[in-house]
Amino acid sequence: MAAPQNYLAVIKVIGVGGGGVNAINRMIEVGLKGVEFIAINTDAQALLMSDADVKLDVGRELTRGLGAGANPAVGRKAAEDHREEIEEVLKGADMVFVTAGEGGGTGTGGAPVVANIARSLGALTIGVVTRPFTFEGRRRANQAEDGIAELREEVDTLIVIPNDRLLSISDRQVSVLDAFKSADQVLLSGVQGITDLITTPGLINLDFADVKSVMSEAGSALMGIGSARGDDRAVAAAEMAISSPLLEASIDGARGVLLSISGGSDLGLFEINEAAQLVSEAAHPEANIIFGAVIDDALGDEVRVTVIAAGFDGGQPPSKRDNVIGGASAKREEPAPRATEARPSFGSLGSVTPRDEPKVPEPVEAAPANETQSAPVAPPQVPPARPYQDSQAEELDVPDFLK
Repeated sequence: MAAPQNYLAVIKVIGVGGGGVNAINRMIEVGLKGVEFIAINTDAQALLMSDADVKLDVGRELTRGLGAGANPAVGRKAAEDHREEIEEVLKGADMVFVTAGEGGGTGTGGAPVVANIARSLGALTIGVVTRPFTFEGRRRANQAEDGIAELREEVDTLIVIPNDRLLSISDRQVSVLDAFKSADQVLLSGVQGITDLITTPGLINLDFADVKSVMSEAGSALMGIGSARGDDRAVAAAEMAISSPLLEASIDGARGVLLSISGGSDLGLFEINEAAQLVSEAAHPEANIIFGAVIDDALGDEVRVTVIAAGFDGGQPPSKRDNVIGGASAKREEPAPRATEARPSFGSLGSVTPRDEPKVPEPVEAAPANETQSAPVAPPQVPPARPYQDSQAEELDVPDFLK
């Protein structure tokens, strides 16, 4: 008699480098179910502290287990040198998550190699990475951008979480330790939002093929998370998810959307309908929306909504920040956008180019410039000049009278 076959989707989560290994440690701590955890690092000490099912020290020859020294080239070579070992632990996976903190050495250089191996084995490969905080320095930011661009070529779908956005949802007294824990928590939410749809039997159930239809060769993706309690909680959570500070761009135009709604056993049908309708209106009119609802009584009266949007025309989602900043401040005056655009530029090198580009349209500004210049010049000539002298004269008289 033939042995019963396992028909469950095999999901593996690989943490590459220090940030990636920290993230999977957090997932293990929280109790993420139905997945196998693999830790890959060039730092032997960090691996010892991990509870991952499989640990691969890829730096034992190249770095003697001492880490990559924030050099992506070292991380890349270390992963390439252990390609066969990585291939062995990834075999049989239907879905592979590659998670890393971009900007360092092992994660930035090694993650694209791991993703390449996973995809070559036929697994649906999803990258979930963080972009470094501004305070981590320009060099790290530059390396992160290069690493993200390289990883995008090797995965089916890439979700990038900008750590700086975490500051907008954190308290001013937040510690550095808690800030990095928050980044790990968001990486967890990204992975859990997808895996729960497949591994947790839901009220409205989804299977691996549903998820694959949205995520396969989808390019850049966006992830938003929302939670709410009380009246209109599902709609409030959905609104929070699609306008999440973690979203670097708008979900407008997304042709593939994964929508996960979790709540207690009192989760209502109309609540689910309203939340799903809100998300579908924000996406492309012909979007393929894969929807799942999971009942989890541990949530009490809380409803959680996770939205993952992918499949944008041109592969890249439309930036909402640039549109808002450029549109609103351009109406006022030209120098303002340069000042405001300088702030978001920490996030991506792409936003450095807009700073150079406004210099090119200066000839075009020549005609309006005369108008705008003549406007500020006119007021000083007419009212301000005379009243200023009068007021001075009055001010000189007043002290005399007072004396």
